[in-house]
Amino acid sequence: MDLIFKALSDGTRRTLIDALRERDGQTLTELESGLGMTRFGVMKHLKILEASSLVVSRKVGRFRYHYLNAAPLQQVIDRWIEPVVQKPMARVALNLKAKLEGEPQMPTKLLEKPDFVLETYIRTTPELLWQALTTEAISARYNILAGGIQGEFTPGGRYRHVLPNGASILSGEVIDAVEPKRLELTFVPGWAGPDAKPSRCVYEIEAVGEACRLTVLHFDIPPEQEGVREGWAKIISNLKTMLETGEPLRLQAD
Repeated sequence: MDLIFKALSDGTRRTLIDALRERDGQTLTELESGLGMTRFGVMKHLKILEASSLVVSRKVGRFRYHYLNAAPLQQVIDRWIEPVVQKPMARVALNLKAKLEGEPQMPTKLLEKPDFVLETYIRTTPELLWQALTTEAISARYNILAGGIQGEFTPGGRYRHVLPNGASILSGEVIDAVEPKRLELTFVPGWAGPDAKPSRCVYEIEAVGEACRLTVLHFDIPPEQEGVREGWAKIISNLKTMLETGEPLRLQAD
């Protein structure tokens, strides 16, 4: 958590975060042109932001794209801001133990640039994390926005997220599944109406010591569905808390 506050303490780094919030997935050249700084200066600030996990990068072909990583910011909000704004609340103290360890490997099938990237570390096993992503009883506990997931998680299988009232709020097809390492799905939100355009999301799971690095990639997000970015941060924060403490993060009424 200290690395996050250190990274946010500098005005230039906050400007970089603002630039990525306005348009995610920028190259070093694009970020440099908007700051009026030397290339070396921008690289220095990006290195600090990446060390704090506030920014993650993905290399696609010859280019490296930088993304605002919403997970650490959501943890700051959960721990420090919401308890003050919405007191009294019973909040679970999140144990963030994140450190970027090398560059995530781009699967051979993912040669295009994602629209959204989120990365976090969770103290759990790949097997338990896979179960949390694909089991209805577990996913219903933390996925307060889209309900529990049902389906067959093999290539060609169908899935859907079901609310307590039985309504299907999100659905799609399983494109690829390598248990417990990688899950690729089409993403069709029911809340966007019958003409909703499908996008594609990928979960990447990698064991790192006693933890797992979970990376969420979202491709081809239609402009009218930009709100899914905020939803990802809340859901993955809730997932992390539940797997590490046994209880999902819940806001308590006054």
